Amino acid sequence: MLLCLSHLRWDFVFQRPQHLLTRAARTYAVVFFEEPIFHPGIAPRLDRRQTPEGVTVAVPLLPEGMPAGAAVAAQRQLLDELLAESAAASLIAWFYTPMALEFAGHLAPAVTVYDCMDELSAFRGAPPRMLTLEQELISRADLVFTGGRSLYEAKRNRHPRVSCFPSSIDTSHFAAARQGADDPADQAGIPHPRIGFFGVIDERMDAGLVGALAAARPDWSFVMIGPVVKIDPADLPRLPNVHWLGGRSYRSCRATSRAGTPASCPSR
Repeated sequence: MLLCLSHLRWDFVFQRPQHLLTRAARTYAVVFFEEPIFHPGIAPRLDRRQTPEGVTVAVPLLPEGMPAGAAVAAQRQLLDELLAESAAASLIAWFYTPMALEFAGHLAPAVTVYDCMDELSAFRGAPPRMLTLEQELISRADLVFTGGRSLYEAKRNRHPRVSCFPSSIDTSHFAAARQGADDPADQAGIPHPRIGFFGVIDERMDAGLVGALAAARPDWSFVMIGPVVKIDPADLPRLPNVHWLGGRSYRSCRATSRAGTPASCPSR
């Protein structure tokens, strides 16, 4: 079994974890264990479903107001019950967040992988223990992957087997964007030339720079595709030539502009 412990939701955007685990599901039984969702007045339980790609998505459902220590203990129990159902001879633990060690640190997997796709400690609201738990995860890991060159340079001296594993493009998926499709309806009236961004729009985006560029070049259209999270949408620059179009499902991300630029959704 390949157990993925993730800070991301499977249905948020189809990006690095979904691409890799979809491929892994051709060979392994893959479980994608998400962070908990809290609801009022419920007993702790695990919500499970199977994706079309063959991945089991497991989401702990916990009662609102549950103390942090009790929430960690509940996640540990739900995870142990899930793993007890499996007859797998060995376990691969694939971590996207060091915080998962709080409830999964007692496991003894045959292989531990830390796929560091982002510097999570730099995110707004990162838990204070993030860096401590990351060091513990790195010390346990058999392999460490980094999602880009700067992450590789930051981690390369902290483990003997760190590989630079940058995210890339699903060529076969986006090749359809070069087949002369019509503009999506929400882009048909946007003038050319168009400058496109496809990805999650959060505190890492320099919104001031986007606004300054748009003001300096009113003849350019800035087409921004992706969900807005962890920031107030009202703080984004609102200019006639900046178009915030929201997120897109992965399957819908094949349309093109007349210039042939893929109107893709976030895939990092």
